[in-house]
Amino acid sequence: MSGQMNVLARFSMLWEAPTTPPRWVIWHAGPGEDIVFDRQFNIPVYVDDTVLGEVLHRMRAAGAPESDSYPGRPCG
Repeated sequence: MSGQMNVLARFSMLWEAPTTPPRWVIWHAGPGEDIVFDRQFNIPVYVDDTVLGEVLHRMRAAGAPESDSYPGRPCG
């Protein structure tokens, strides 16, 4: 369990109170596919599947926004 806690500590910035506009968004990219998206760098954030559920839970508890639409800027 301490290994999982160490991994979770690396993602603690994801469940801080959202800024305006929010940097971190939970993106519902498809059925059953929730992705953490970094709007500042315009990229998905890799979160290992073993901790993704807990990361999403903590982000939701902190009030992170969620979107069914692509939350980033156009590429190119």
